[in-house]
Amino acid sequence: MGLSGKVAIVTGASNGIGQAIAERFAEDGAIVVVNFSKSGEKARQVVTGIQAKGGKAVPVQADMSVVADARRLVADTVKQFGRLDILVNNAGRFMPKPLMETTEEDFDQIISLNAKGPYFTMQEAAKSLKDGGRIVNISTDGTHLSFPGATAYLGSKGALEQYTKGLAQELAARGITVNTISPGFTETGMMTDQYRQIGVQLSPMKRLGLPKDIADIVAFIVSEEARWLTGQNIHAGGGIVM
Repeated sequence: MGLSGKVAIVTGASNGIGQAIAERFAEDGAIVVVNFSKSGEKARQVVTGIQAKGGKAVPVQADMSVVADARRLVADTVKQFGRLDILVNNAGRFMPKPLMETTEEDFDQIISLNAKGPYFTMQEAAKSLKDGGRIVNISTDGTHLSFPGATAYLGSKGALEQYTKGLAQELAARGITVNTISPGFTETGMMTDQYRQIGVQLSPMKRLGLPKDIADIVAFIVSEEARWLTGQNIHAGGGIVM
């Protein structure tokens, strides 16, 4: 119960890695805001599951590609619970399109959700985060691999990684840490058969990651034990970047 009394926002928490993070935070005692954009029923199921185990969680709709929604999510959380201790920018979209097939609309959508939304969510959160708070950005090991056919996606995640470094310095005086977790090939709804095979082949451990693998690492990063770790990109891909 190391997060007892803490309030955490996890964006894109209705399934996959976000769901696993929300569930782990609740197990550790946090009150968890389970954000969703369109998957309201799934988010409510996540909340019900958390509550059934004695945890505390609420579902909150906000489209993280819309700056006004991102700001509202943070403001409403603080208004309801009186504090904010942890923000996890997990909501994102994978777009496996090569450069020559990417439209301006594709580009705008991927940047809005994966980079612009998180930027302004962090801006709003920084106003309310308690000293000693935590921000975690979920990126991808793909930014450190030779990974053709997803240039816009990787560019958006690369931006997120740079935000981490800059904001870690800006908030350090308040004891707020900002880190990136970069999962490798992880068994979620975004995983296709093609990428599943590639992921297993690249992994020294010869398996895909599981959402729980990532959630356990995030749980450490937001803990008191990780207070001296900031501005880092932790590669959580079972060694594929080797």
